[in-house]
Amino acid sequence: MKFTPIDLQTWPRGQMFYYFAKMAPTGYSLTVDLDVTQMRSTLKKAGLKYFPAYLWLVTKMLNQHVEFKVAELDGQLGYYDTLTPLYATFHEDDKKFSLMWTDFYEDFSVFYQHYLKNKERYGENHGVLAQPETPPPANCYTVSCVPWITFSHFAVHSYENKPYYFPSIESGKFYEKDGRTLMPLSITSHHATTDGYHVSCFLTDLQRAMDCFQV
Repeated sequence: MKFTPIDLQTWPRGQMFYYFAKMAPTGYSLTVDLDVTQMRSTLKKAGLKYFPAYLWLVTKMLNQHVEFKVAELDGQLGYYDTLTPLYATFHEDDKKFSLMWTDFYEDFSVFYQHYLKNKERYGENHGVLAQPETPPPANCYTVSCVPWITFSHFAVHSYENKPYYFPSIESGKFYEKDGRTLMPLSITSHHATTDGYHVSCFLTDLQRAMDCFQV
């Protein structure tokens, strides 16, 4: 993964970043309903799982916007060329979860196979991290789901004071409306790096990609 430094003095968002990161630290979250009818149908016909496709597509759409990839590395502000999805795997035996990650690949089929290999190798491991050999990569962002609940809002709040600017994504249980299958999706963002405009662009891109999803 590549990390590109940002110069706050020349970055067009420099003043806004300083204000919302240092003077008035602010985050926000919102929830929308996405139409997943076409995407689910395509995956079902191909005999593929929905969750890894969801991880891949959300990550692909986030990667198209620099604002969602901003981070600090050794005290230097910058942005990664790509994000890595950090997600939960649920354990039926004790009803707990562990965290896993799968490197992002532009080719969906490659990502899908890596996801399946990780799931097979680490999926039964308990504890916070299902992949204990190495820590999560520095470009990991949180993306997961609460498949038991159809929610109208979901917010993730951090209680640790550290410079973390990646978004957090959470989806909920599918539900039917007017013959379509909908999925609630929440995004929590740091105002230092993203405004409502950037979130709107991401959500528009994501819905369009779901509408024309191909494997």
